[in-house]
Amino acid sequence: MHSVIRLAVHCSTGAALLAACSRPADAPPAESTAARAAADTLRPVVVTQSVLNDSDDPAIWVDTLDPSRSLILGTDKGDSTGGVYVFTLEGRIDSARTRRPMKRPNNVDIVRGVRLGGALVDIAVATERGSMSLRIFRLPGMTPIDGGGIPVFDGDAARAPMGIALYRRPADGEVFAIVGGKGGPVEGYLWQYRLRDAGNGTLRGEKVRAFGRYSGKKEIEAIAVDQALGFVYYSDETVGIRKYHADPDHPQAATELALFGTSGFVSDHEGLGIYPTSDSTGYLLASDQQGQRLQVFRREGAPGAPHTHDVIATIPVAALETDGLDVTASPLSPAFPEGLLVMMSTDKTFHFYDWRDVRKRLPR
Repeated sequence: MHSVIRLAVHCSTGAALLAACSRPADAPPAESTAARAAADTLRPVVVTQSVLNDSDDPAIWVDTLDPSRSLILGTDKGDSTGGVYVFTLEGRIDSARTRRPMKRPNNVDIVRGVRLGGALVDIAVATERGSMSLRIFRLPGMTPIDGGGIPVFDGDAARAPMGIALYRRPADGEVFAIVGGKGGPVEGYLWQYRLRDAGNGTLRGEKVRAFGRYSGKKEIEAIAVDQALGFVYYSDETVGIRKYHADPDHPQAATELALFGTSGFVSDHEGLGIYPTSDSTGYLLASDQQGQRLQVFRREGAPGAPHTHDVIATIPVAALETDGLDVTASPLSPAFPEGLLVMMSTDKTFHFYDWRDVRKRLPR
């Protein structure tokens, strides 16, 4: 009886003690919870050299002849001194292939098999907000092949290009760029451009549609295409992740297939990436920016409901305030035998994670 009375008195004397007293008897101490969270945090195998201004979005180019020579591209959003940086798998800047200065490049994506001059080439496409255009580079040399830039959004500066995802249609090999801007309407926020050979060693863009809903809450920056299944996902920041068909000629091209991830994020829905485990299964990764963690969804959806995507894992990461990410399932080197996840970090770097470390944190 007396001990209970003394405990009640102590618990009323301070907020910290009150919190301790109100904790259920079987609850773990706060410090052990924090320790477990720290132990579960995904740690990078490589942290790159720093960019000059403000790192933002990465993309992975796999060298199919020698995967150990694969490259990681990453944007630096400097207004007049920005660029698309090229990194080795060891995180070193490849100065010869890095393209700068550029005017606030935002996001970058890569696609294989673009027809140019009678050959099939790999390209990287970056949005350059300062010039209101797409910048296109032939890989692996990062040779510019855009004739100085492909204008987007009809020059509307309020819709300065940010997000970019590339889609190669399996049926005919046509390649498309799906672009999101700083602002836009409630319907038709994304513009899709067909990229074609201009006949002079460069590519040109032709708008084929405007599509996609927008909440009006913040902006749309992160876009990712599932090449094999033909879907495009994009982050409507603070609201959720939206899903459409990537083929502009699909009978349901204008229909929103899903809006998911509407809860469980701290604030901004950001970087997106697809990790396949077969032709039709795998994972969709999303950056929970202010939470400094990954939210993981099943690529194939739920049984019998392919457009129902529920969170299956939440993984804390060491990368800070991640805007952009990319992932590949291709074995690249002894350090990345099952693929690589790259995430931007606000300390001007990019973090390279071994997929095996991600896999250990996923449900079996």
